[in-house]
Amino acid sequence: MASSKVPVYSLSDLKNTTDDAITPYLISLPKPHRFTADNFKSNVRLTLGYVAVAIAGALFYVDRRLKWEVSTSWTMASVISYFILNIAFTIWLWLVEAGQVFEGGTDGGEKLRICSSTKKHSPLYTLRIRHTSSSGAILQDATISAPFSRWFSADGTFHPEPFKHWLSSEVKALKGVESATKS
Repeated sequence: MASSKVPVYSLSDLKNTTDDAITPYLISLPKPHRFTADNFKSNVRLTLGYVAVAIAGALFYVDRRLKWEVSTSWTMASVISYFILNIAFTIWLWLVEAGQVFEGGTDGGEKLRICSSTKKHSPLYTLRIRHTSSSGAILQDATISAPFSRWFSADGTFHPEPFKHWLSSEVKALKGVESATKS
């Protein structure tokens, strides 16, 4: 993970940079701690977006070829379809993904879901951790928080090592990772 600088007063930049560091860390851990990301939800989001863009592109082509008078019914159908897709996209983001930054599992069948959030004007980064066993038993269902200043310097440089240490000390699925990576 390359260190990156972000504006320290931009809460969304701090959160997004931290969110972006979670998946590469979890998928690069040594076995048996390594997680494989489940990209199903991201794929659905991308599909909704690409279909909306395809509709807009097709409408542009039809309007260009057939002119406005002939393509008005196509335009109405496209606008309605685009509206429905955007509603589906919004519902998907708010209700299904709901702040999720990682979902995946281990070779042993354990599942890990991590959702992140921040509150307006608060320097705390909050993670909701849900770790389940292969049988479905909940191993950890917790909310953890830490200030961004633990892994960002005053000039906005992201330092991944303190972040990894915090994550591995708080997430039960990652207990023992630091000793495994040192040897």
